[in-house]
Amino acid sequence: MTEPGETVEPFPLQRRGTVDYMRTASRRSVVHGLVELDVTEARRRIRELEEGTGTRRSFTAFLVFCLARAIDDHPRVQTYRDWRGRLARFEDVDVNVLIEREVDGELIGVPHVLRAANRRSLESIHDKIRAVQTDPSVGRQRDLTAVGLRLPGPVRRLFWRLPRTIPRRWKRVAGTVAVTSVGMFGAGGGWAVTPTNYALQLTVGGIERKPGLVDDEVVPREYLSLTMMVDHDVVDGAPAARFVGRLRELIETAYGLEEGLET
Repeated sequence: MTEPGETVEPFPLQRRGTVDYMRTASRRSVVHGLVELDVTEARRRIRELEEGTGTRRSFTAFLVFCLARAIDDHPRVQTYRDWRGRLARFEDVDVNVLIEREVDGELIGVPHVLRAANRRSLESIHDKIRAVQTDPSVGRQRDLTAVGLRLPGPVRRLFWRLPRTIPRRWKRVAGTVAVTSVGMFGAGGGWAVTPTNYALQLTVGGIERKPGLVDDEVVPREYLSLTMMVDHDVVDGAPAARFVGRLRELIETAYGLEEGLET
């Protein structure tokens, strides 16, 4: 029986997957880096492109594009250690990205793996994200996932152990790195610190407008809050720092958007 003012409802089936993931991911030696990136120029070019040509470029697609190029330059950050203690590293950067879309009248984040993002153009990544947002099969995939979530917990959690047992199978199913976003569900800056089952995961926070120093002058700028999570068991601080430096360079110089402005 419930008390007055108390509401009791069944535990959502989809939350089982979250619980399983967090329990398994928390066993990794994850290092978190909180960074702020100046995205003023990138957002300006995206707006100009849309105003001038009517062509839109997803900001998420731009981030994935820059991430894939940065990993291409610093591939060590997507290294996994298998059950035999060997290190597995992949040429392709398969990015598991959380794509916002409506399913059964509910706005949710749907995971989708963008294969070989390091060999894709920005336009190709953008088009793929838009295709997933309108793909009717996503709802059916969610139904199939629900079937798996009804399995006993120990059986369900075997899937999340793949990165530490057979990395190549994890790559086939879930990609090599992940991008998730909390900024899509709110406004303003801020970071999110969570466990991860990936060798590298980026959590995209909000964008905040505040003063910045440019050419010794204080001017309004737009800053993106970004959390980088790296498996410290296989990636040392120096390679991780060099990767972050390259990622910062690509994002803050609006890499790839100059091509879109010319088309």
